[in-house]
Amino acid sequence: MSNRQMLPSSHIVPIERAAANGLPSPAFLADAFSEFIAASSLLEGSYRDLQQEVAHLNAELSQRNSALTRSLAENDRMRAALQRMLDYMPCGVLVLDNNERVVMINPEGRRLLRLGCEKVDNLYELSRLSQLEFALLQGEPNGGKDGEVCIESSEGKRWLAVRSRRLSSAPAYHSSKDSAQELKTIWILRDITAEKLAEQEREASRRTAVLAEISAILAHEIRNPLASMELFAGLIEQDQRESTQWISHLRAGIRTLSGTVNNVLSLNGECTPHLVFLDLTACVQSGVEFVRPIALQAGVSLTLVSPQEAISVEGNEDAIRQIILNIAGNAIRHTATGGSIQVSIEKATRNAVKCAVVEISDTGCGIAEEFIEQLFEPGFSGSGDTPGLGLAVCKRLMTQHRGRIFVTSRVNHGTTFELEFPTL
Repeated sequence: MSNRQMLPSSHIVPIERAAANGLPSPAFLADAFSEFIAASSLLEGSYRDLQQEVAHLNAELSQRNSALTRSLAENDRMRAALQRMLDYMPCGVLVLDNNERVVMINPEGRRLLRLGCEKVDNLYELSRLSQLEFALLQGEPNGGKDGEVCIESSEGKRWLAVRSRRLSSAPAYHSSKDSAQELKTIWILRDITAEKLAEQEREASRRTAVLAEISAILAHEIRNPLASMELFAGLIEQDQRESTQWISHLRAGIRTLSGTVNNVLSLNGECTPHLVFLDLTACVQSGVEFVRPIALQAGVSLTLVSPQEAISVEGNEDAIRQIILNIAGNAIRHTATGGSIQVSIEKATRNAVKCAVVEISDTGCGIAEEFIEQLFEPGFSGSGDTPGLGLAVCKRLMTQHRGRIFVTSRVNHGTTFELEFPTL
């Protein structure tokens, strides 16, 4: 707005009227001067307001510059602190960009990879220098991979735990929606050589302890059958007429020893029995006949109820015979003289699946309900007079046959074990 517009209209003197007289009148000059003074005052006020606004903007800019300077200094401090943390981390850190170029390796990473101070540009060169195939260890594009690698050198074997993760930056940081996201792969390397050596030492100690335990079990389990076998051998030598009876007892002792040795080997060994197609009926019959001398020696009757037709399963004959021996042997030990044990085989359909069920029932003392859940644990023995390996071995062998084992029992009324085998 001009100064003329800001003055009242009554104070404006037309120039045409002043010029008509030939010379400006004093009143016209006074009005013009007043108008000039008013315009100057207005300009001075505007200038003062402008100066105040500039001073305010300068102060605000100075504050923001100070805040930016402090933020940059804090970022530099944090970056330096993070770099120091990476430099002193006890594990190796390796960062790659989306083109598999090496962005950063911390000192521990160089030490673990035996890189020294040479410059490494990309993942291929890193694999060549470190003799570690990073490309094979790399995980999926959207995930990661954990693993362990063993590196052999003139200094011996070293084990490294390797973890990789691929990180994707947020799309908001890209100027174009269709621009490719920058991917960075972070690798974490950790030396686990000491842990591996300690694990090997623990395994060696465990094996030593297992051997000692096996020796103790064998000594405990073999002592009584050996004494009986020695007695029966002497009786055979003294009384030739009753040799058939003593030979039967001798066979029972030998088979008890065989079962004990097989139990120890099955429980502490890591081998899996070789499964083939076989007739379960014939296999169970063989197992019952193997146990029969032990039942005769104890004065317990042993009967078998089996179908005429063959029942085909995938199994191992020795393992199934071991299962029959262990369960029937337990039944014989816990059944009084004159008692009975019955073994039966039948086809069944359970949960819409065809299977074969072998049932072993006795008339023994039974098992207390609180002990049922612990029966198949290695080392558990309800009576305390056995090492508790037989049923644990049965459970393991049934699992290897993809079968199941069940037990029901009533104190003073006997026990029944059910062996469920999938049929072909």
